[in-house]
Amino acid sequence: MEKATLVAGAGISGIGAARLLHDAGEPVILYDSNASLSHEALTERLGFEGCEYALGDLTDEVIARAKECIISPGIDPETLFVVRLREAGVPVTSEIELAYRYAKGKLIAITGTNGKTTTTALVGQIMANAFPSAFTVGNIGTAYTAKALETTDETVTTAECSSFQLEAIRDFHPQVSAILNITPDHLNRHHTMEEYARVKELVTKNQGPEDACVLNFEDDRLRAFGESLAGRVKVVWFSSQRVLEDGLFVQNGCIRLAQGGQVTDVIRTDELNILGTHNHENVCAAVGCALSMGVSMDIIRQTLKEFQAVPHRIEFVGEKSGVKYYNDSKGTNVDAAIRGIRAMSVPTVLIGGGYDKGATYDEWFDAFDGKVKLLILIGQTREKIAACAKAHGFADYRFAESLEEAVDMAAAAAQPGWAVLLSPACASWGMFKNYEERGDIFRALVQKR
Repeated sequence: MEKATLVAGAGISGIGAARLLHDAGEPVILYDSNASLSHEALTERLGFEGCEYALGDLTDEVIARAKECIISPGIDPETLFVVRLREAGVPVTSEIELAYRYAKGKLIAITGTNGKTTTTALVGQIMANAFPSAFTVGNIGTAYTAKALETTDETVTTAECSSFQLEAIRDFHPQVSAILNITPDHLNRHHTMEEYARVKELVTKNQGPEDACVLNFEDDRLRAFGESLAGRVKVVWFSSQRVLEDGLFVQNGCIRLAQGGQVTDVIRTDELNILGTHNHENVCAAVGCALSMGVSMDIIRQTLKEFQAVPHRIEFVGEKSGVKYYNDSKGTNVDAAIRGIRAMSVPTVLIGGGYDKGATYDEWFDAFDGKVKLLILIGQTREKIAACAKAHGFADYRFAESLEEAVDMAAAAAQPGWAVLLSPACASWGMFKNYEERGDIFRALVQKR
């Protein structure tokens, strides 16, 4: 009975893992619980023939043949088939762990609740400008496994890592890591904030004194965590709220670096193309990563001036009848949505709601601060959010049955000089495939007005 690596999940991560193993000459069984998937469609998606498939319920025979399971990040480790694998003694491994096993060169790993995609994209662009070989991978859209075999000893890879990807690592070892913030999210998966924070902090698990970890000084959990790292990993602090004696900080409209008793101006915030205090934090973190990788300040500054906002993160999508529309579909949790509101400088019609991840919305309403003139709610959470609105004395909300209706209602309510912001504070599932589809539909609805 030939042993094989079992890859669980036929999405982007699973396909990337199966291709990597095939290209490395390893036998693969691709498993997905969706029994209706066809072998022909999966073969087309993989781009090679000869892969074994297991669909529907995972059989004892397949489990007996599995020497390891590479689990896609969307699969809960408490799912029955994963529990059965572990009980059978089959190691369950993250796809970023698999990629790391085959990859060469140096690695930067970025995690946190919010800001990962913008920071990863920015760091990746800096690395591309600084090194002859650079890849940007992970939860940003390109699987790490899809690029691992293309790396060389000269490559610098920048990876966005979610908590789902980090919870099953073993030897994964970035030379530079960053944890941007830790606020409530995915509690339906991790159950407690303590567990969620523990999984995020795993990004430093295998780091040592020659490595660096970039941390947000304004996050109480991370400040305590950074103190616990003292002597084991070099900590690089950043702050948007105070002057640091050692680290990166924002002061008087400028991002500055304090190091060795000297303070250097990195860039004025008005030279950036990305809005809001949260993005100033993202820039600080990116600069910390780049400096830790030995990149010159000249390359860092030039890249910062060139960098544009990533799609779906406070993305300006157009102005219609004097009203500016912003797509913040990536604001999939309360903290991210608060950042979206704070980036608005004019009266705002806000579109929110979606899939319920077990969040509470009190802090969201506290952040409205008179700026939100109308809240339009869609999706599964709209009744829950409406109840929270009433508790906070906020009566200016309406329900919409679809995103199209929400955009129509927002356009009718907004006055010239106002903004319309899609920043849902909720996941997209149930109404959309993902936050990208939600944002793309919003953009299209605005542009056709």
